[in-house]
Amino acid sequence: MPRLKFTLFILTALLLTPNSAFAGGLYLPELGTPISVGTAGVGNVTNDVIADAAITNPAGMTGLKSDVGLAGLQLMIPTVRFDSDIATAGGSDGGNAGFVSAIPATFVVKTLGDDWRLGLGITAPLGGGADYGKDFVGRYQAQRSVLTGLGISPSVAYKVHDKLSLGAGVSFIYSNLDLDIAINQPGPLSDGQVNIDKIDDWGHQGFFGVMYKATDRLTIGALYKTESDVELEGDLGFKNIQVPLINTITSKLDEVEVDFSYPQMINVGFKYELNDSTLLMMDFDWEEWSAFGDTGVEITGDINSPILTTFDRDWDDTWHVGLAMAHKLTENRIVTWGVAYDSSPVSDSKRTADIPVDEQFRLSAAYGQEVSEQFDFALGTTFLWLGEGKMDQVAGGERFKGEFSTNNIIFLSATMNYHF
Repeated sequence: MPRLKFTLFILTALLLTPNSAFAGGLYLPELGTPISVGTAGVGNVTNDVIADAAITNPAGMTGLKSDVGLAGLQLMIPTVRFDSDIATAGGSDGGNAGFVSAIPATFVVKTLGDDWRLGLGITAPLGGGADYGKDFVGRYQAQRSVLTGLGISPSVAYKVHDKLSLGAGVSFIYSNLDLDIAINQPGPLSDGQVNIDKIDDWGHQGFFGVMYKATDRLTIGALYKTESDVELEGDLGFKNIQVPLINTITSKLDEVEVDFSYPQMINVGFKYELNDSTLLMMDFDWEEWSAFGDTGVEITGDINSPILTTFDRDWDDTWHVGLAMAHKLTENRIVTWGVAYDSSPVSDSKRTADIPVDEQFRLSAAYGQEVSEQFDFALGTTFLWLGEGKMDQVAGGERFKGEFSTNNIIFLSATMNYHF
C-alpha cells in the first residue's frame, strides 16, 4: 500500500517541462515578433507600433493608424542536459532532454474610426516538451512530458484622449499534456509506469492595459493579467504493475483531472525617445507564482468514489526587470537589443524534475526593414539561460541529486507585417 500511495501522489507532478520555461515561472514573453524577441520582451508593454500589441498591451493598438496584419514563425531550440552527482536508483542523465519546437503567431488590428481598435492574436504559447528517457536518474518524477497549446485572444482599445488609451481582452487557451512517469516496484521487480495520455482543457484569462503619453518623449505602459484556473482532464493508464494488490486497484483507474492556476501578473514599462533615432525601454513585473504551487488531482474509474489529493510545490512570487534599446540605422531600417532577468519561483531544495525552473537571463537582438509603405519584415533572436536548476530529490524511495550542465534555449523568429 505505501507503493500505491506513492503512485497516486506522484500524479501531482503533471505540468510543464524544463524547455517550456517561461519568464519568472511559466509565462513566455517571446511571441515570435520583433519587439517581443528583439527586446527580450522588454518592449511588449509599451508597444504601440506593431499588431502584437493586441496581446502584449491592447491599449497600444490606438497607436496604429491603419489596419495591420502580422504573421510570424518562431523556432525554439533548447539544450537541456542534466548532470547527476547522486543517483541511488542508477540510470542515465538523459542526454539533451529538449527538442526543437515551432511556434506560429498571427495578429490583426482593425481601426474603427479615430478612437477605437479591435485586435485578435492567435499564438501557440505553450509548445514544447522534454524527454529524459526511460532510464533517467529522476525517472520516478518524470521521464517524458510534452505540452502543446493554442491561444486565441480578442481585444479592444479606446483612446480616451491624445495622452491616454485603455485596452482589454481575453485569452482562450487550449492546453494538451502527455506525461510518462516510472513507478518504483519492490525488490528485483522492474519499473512500472504511469501514462497520462493527452489530458486537455480550454481555459480563459483576462488582461487589461493602459498606455499614457506623459510627455512628447516619454510613454508609460501597464498590463494586468488575471488569475486563470485550469482543469486538465483525460486518460490515465498503468503498465507493468507486478504487485498483485496494486495491479488490482490501478487496473480500475483510467481517468485523471489535474487542477492548477496560472497566476495574476502586473507589468509596468517605460519608453523614452532619446532622440529622433533612438528609443530606450525599461520594464518591471510581478507574478504571483505562489498561487501556482497548489495542485489538485482527482483520479476516477471503476471505483465507488474518486481519489483526491493535493500537492503544494512551495513556489514563491517572482519579479522581473529588463532594459532595451531600438535604433534607426536609416529611415527604413532598425535594430533592437535587450536584456532581462527573472527571479526563480522555487528554491533549490524544492525544485523537481518535471518543472526545474530557476532564475532566468535573456539576451536579445532583432533587425527590421521597411520594404514599402505597406510591407515590412523583421528577423530576431533571443538567448535564454534557464539557470543551474539544482535538484536534490527523493522520488519512489530513491535519491537523485545534480544540476543542469547546459540549460538554455535559442529563439529564432521571422515576421511579416502588412498595412492594409
